[in-house]
Amino acid sequence: MTKRKALIIGVSGQDGAYLAQLLLNKKYKVYGSSRDAMGSSFRNLIRLGVRDQIQIESISLNDFRSVLHALKKIWPDEIYNLGGQSSVGLSFSQPVETFESISVGVLNLLEAIRILEIPSKLYNACSGECFGNTNGVPATEDTLFAPRSPYAVAKSAAFWQLANYREAYNLQACSGLLFNHESPLRPARFVTQKIVKAACEIAKGQADKLRLGNTNVWRDWGWAPEYVEAMWLMLQQDVLEDYVIATGQTNCLSDFIAEVFRAAELDWEDHVEHDDRLMRPSDLEKSVGNPAKAEKNLGWKAENKMSDVARLMVEAEMENLSPT
Repeated sequence: MTKRKALIIGVSGQDGAYLAQLLLNKKYKVYGSSRDAMGSSFRNLIRLGVRDQIQIESISLNDFRSVLHALKKIWPDEIYNLGGQSSVGLSFSQPVETFESISVGVLNLLEAIRILEIPSKLYNACSGECFGNTNGVPATEDTLFAPRSPYAVAKSAAFWQLANYREAYNLQACSGLLFNHESPLRPARFVTQKIVKAACEIAKGQADKLRLGNTNVWRDWGWAPEYVEAMWLMLQQDVLEDYVIATGQTNCLSDFIAEVFRAAELDWEDHVEHDDRLMRPSDLEKSVGNPAKAEKNLGWKAENKMSDVARLMVEAEMENLSPT
């Protein structure tokens, strides 16, 4: 039997690496893309032990010819678009790059699929950030968007571009509205990983203080390896639809910090200091998702909640740190 071919755009990131591992376990032939396949380290793929099983292609989503050429060459059965600038905080200082890499990138993918008439199924990584402040009310697939960052604006635009192409050209495409999901593969620029690394370094005597901005935001935190399974399940349906993927629980960032430091056998209040310079121009106060549709239609439900995520990330980081 011919193996199904999957193309993961953004394979070197957290979700891309876990998704590649999942698809390889399901006997797919996996292609991964990077804007510079020769210059990328692919450390996440190496960490998961799957780098040698993935064929890497150089694809720049902002370059339509690059996208067209790659899709024509690979002719994938499934496309997972996880590319683009992925940091909310960084989007405030790089708004143009953020919008182009996310919104224009999705448009180029949709146009290439339409023109080549590839019978591919397309998954697009959208975000719970699109909903803005939900004021504690869990967001569903029908909740109106109210983005509060350049990142969320770009993701919202990409979401509606895909919805339009799906309706106008009958493309097999869907978006996953994923709320925050973490893992040891998160880059250090993400606040969750910054907190974990600092707590572990303090516990081992390699640091003393952690400086943070707003710790009074509320988020719905899940476990990334579980969320990539939801991505795959979305493309296995006969009719592709958009889904909210979340735990359904929201927690304050200060509670996440407390759980991390507790897992490192520390009291966070002894080590965390506020720094006004780390405050964002605007931020979400409280966000949470309602994953009921995913549970009903996909049979998917988050098993690991915030406290589990904090503990698992600390355990992984403690193993990585060399002894003092």
